[in-house]
Order: sequence, then structure tokens, then C-alpha cells
Amino acid sequence: MPKIAPFDLHTELYETWFEVNKIVYESEIAAIKKLIPFSGSGIEIGVGSGRFAEPLGIKFGIEPSRNMRKLAKSKGIKVIDAAAEDIPLQDSSFEFAMMITTVCFLDNIEKAFKEAYRIIKENGSLIIGFVDKESPLGKFYEKHKEQSAFYREAVFYSVSEIIHYMEIAGFINFNYCQTIFKPLKEIKKIEPVKDGYGEGSFVVIKGYKI
Repeated sequence: MPKIAPFDLHTELYETWFEVNKIVYESEIAAIKKLIPFSGSGIEIGVGSGRFAEPLGIKFGIEPSRNMRKLAKSKGIKVIDAAAEDIPLQDSSFEFAMMITTVCFLDNIEKAFKEAYRIIKENGSLIIGFVDKESPLGKFYEKHKEQSAFYREAVFYSVSEIIHYMEIAGFINFNYCQTIFKPLKEIKKIEPVKDGYGEGSFVVIKGYKI
């Protein structure tokens, strides 16, 4: 069962986070832009309210939360009511897919990545953006997850774990970048985006379907 209850119950709180942490959000967008394809048809799996799809020009999304779907649709995104583990789309439907801050809420990460692989065309890619559980922010979220409206049932992953599941699904030839190098409250301007991982708390991984 998708972990949708917090997003339907605390929709306003979810949206407020992006306003309060606007610079953090913009830093994450900058990191995703570094690896997202410049052209081609794309879909966001776990599109939420469209906070990432809209500025990145993605017009299609998958989202099981009713309130999140409503917000995404208001931004002009075509949203399908479905979970990442069971996507009602034909094989090879899109040239790329992305999951941004979604993996920690999946019921079955292996199945979700295999579904993403299935709907991506040959030579297409999957882009994953997430908080690395081995980073300072990841460790903070894990320690305080019981106090969070959203993260109580979340499962955080390391970079090596995400790569493991992407490889099981069939993805290869990985690229990485990272951002968010300070505690959130100390970020006053857009954080730099660096190649690789291991320093920044927010990591973006791109893998290819060959």
C-alpha cells in the first residue's frame, strides 16, 4: 500500500516546506538539471504536487495521492493515479523517467525500478534524486523520523543501495552529482552542484537502459 496518507492529510505542510526552504529546493533543482536530458519525452514517478516536474518541463506524472494529484494537475501536468510498483503504461513509453525524493516512500523499490525500466525506451534513462542516508541530512532525518509527519514510515537508502537496485532492474553506465553541503538552516544562497557523491546530502543518479 503506497505511503500516501501523510501527503493527503498534510498537503499544506508539504507545500509550506518548499516555501520555507526555497533556496534548498532551488539547489536540488539545479542538481537535477545537470543530469536530466535536454529533450525527449519524460515522466516523473511520484510527481507529488508537481514541484519538480513543472520547473523541469515534465508534462506527465504518476501519483497515488489524491491531493498531490490535484495540485500537479493545476500546474498543467497530466497525472495518472497509480503507484510506482504498478504503472499502467505500455512498455517503452518514455525516453526518460525520474523519481525525486520518492524512493524512501516506495513499498517495493526493486519492483518500482523494474517498472521504470519497462516504460523507458531503449537508450533512455532513469534519474533518481534522493537524500543519501549516509549524509548528515540523511542521518538527521533517520534519527528524527518519528517526529516527522512524512518520514515516520520512510526507508532511507545509501548511494550504493540505490545503485544495487538500479542494476538489478537492468540500468547501467551511471552518472552522479550532489548538492546540499550545509545544514538546511545555514543555507542562504544556492548550493554548488558537484560531480560524484559522498559530500552532499542530496544526490542525483542517472542510469541508462541500453
